[in-house]
Amino acid sequence: MKLTKKQMVLISFMLFSMFFGAGNLIFPPFLGQNAGNSTPAATFGFIITAVVLPILGVIVVAQSDGLDKLAGRVSPLFAMVFTMLIYLSIGPGLGIPRAASVPFEMAVAPYLPEGANLAVCMVVYSLVFFIIAAWLALTPNKLVDRIGHFLTPSLLVLILFLFVSFIFNGTVSVAAPQPAWAENAFLKGFCEGYQTMDTIAALNFGLVIATTLGTMGLSDKKDVIRHTKIAGIIAGTILALIYIMLVYMGMASSGVYPIQDNGAWTLRCVVYQLFAGPGAVLLAAIFTLACLTTCVGLITSISQYFSTLFKRFTYRQFVFGISIFAFVICNQGLTAILSISVPILNAIYPVSIVLIILGLADEKIKNNRYIYPFTVLGTAVISVISAIDGLGVNMGIISTACNSLPLNSLGFGWVSVALVMMLASVIMDKVKK
Repeated sequence: MKLTKKQMVLISFMLFSMFFGAGNLIFPPFLGQNAGNSTPAATFGFIITAVVLPILGVIVVAQSDGLDKLAGRVSPLFAMVFTMLIYLSIGPGLGIPRAASVPFEMAVAPYLPEGANLAVCMVVYSLVFFIIAAWLALTPNKLVDRIGHFLTPSLLVLILFLFVSFIFNGTVSVAAPQPAWAENAFLKGFCEGYQTMDTIAALNFGLVIATTLGTMGLSDKKDVIRHTKIAGIIAGTILALIYIMLVYMGMASSGVYPIQDNGAWTLRCVVYQLFAGPGAVLLAAIFTLACLTTCVGLITSISQYFSTLFKRFTYRQFVFGISIFAFVICNQGLTAILSISVPILNAIYPVSIVLIILGLADEKIKNNRYIYPFTVLGTAVISVISAIDGLGVNMGIISTACNSLPLNSLGFGWVSVALVMMLASVIMDKVKK
């Protein structure tokens, strides 16, 4: 069976919108402003972790019939712990609250009347935000129509309008890269892609896309995988083009504005330059639409997973429970949320990357029963140690040994360990045979 072109576009829009949220708006312009004239190399690294790996993750999870089965190739215990950690970290514990707090603090709060009670305004905004998100998530079979027909096209039109306006009326001045970006722009951009959380989110969304395709009449697994790949290519292309637009605006503004705290401030400067005060409405609409679609995708995928894991509770109950919990967390403030995101992502991301790569090569390595546990667990140990060390907790000789690994100072100490453990698994397999 083959879906129509219209159906494929709607599925692709749905996948794009689930990926494109708070971090996807914040980090590209921040990258451009910091990288300056080294932006092309940094953008290439960013697109690998923010576009290529997420799309490959969606395909791998769809092929594996879910994240739990993919992670189960390491061990049942790892599958349970890793899957729960993924769903909780990018779900109600971090990703979903961030999706509500970012648009408020970056696109709404700065334009409120002087003296307004920000805490009360945040409660009201986030309450409305999560009511809408929960309502959309309650009917996952209608997500394609609601997101594909309205939310995503509206978001794309707004971003394109902003970019075209900048091309014709924006002030352009490209500065030299910041010190951290001058020598290793590619690797720095690669690590910045972690912050979008998309590779981790892909491990959730793969099953959502496969399930949605099933509701459209695709029952054969080969058809599902083929259409997932097509949707991934279309969604990835749109993502890459949007990133390039946002990165360019950041780069072109690097010599116009001083370095900002984050990309949201860069976008605010650009919008204010182009549209003055009324631009606040445009910025708020872009942030809210982007974050709402991602939030709905996360609530849907996580509720589907937990409702199958804990059958005493229904999908509907999980939707409400996750929305309420995320509502409480998001009102702790964006600063508190972002302060814990970096160490968590540094610990999880390398493991996710290795798991995706192994999943892609599964047909060739599936007869080696050591390669998944050796490679993934070795990567996990180094990633966790590096994350703890990054928090300023010195673990003595363990931290010293970890810091001596090649490329560890750039955040890639896990690469050499993964390669060594992969080689060890091949040797062990041959010895056993």
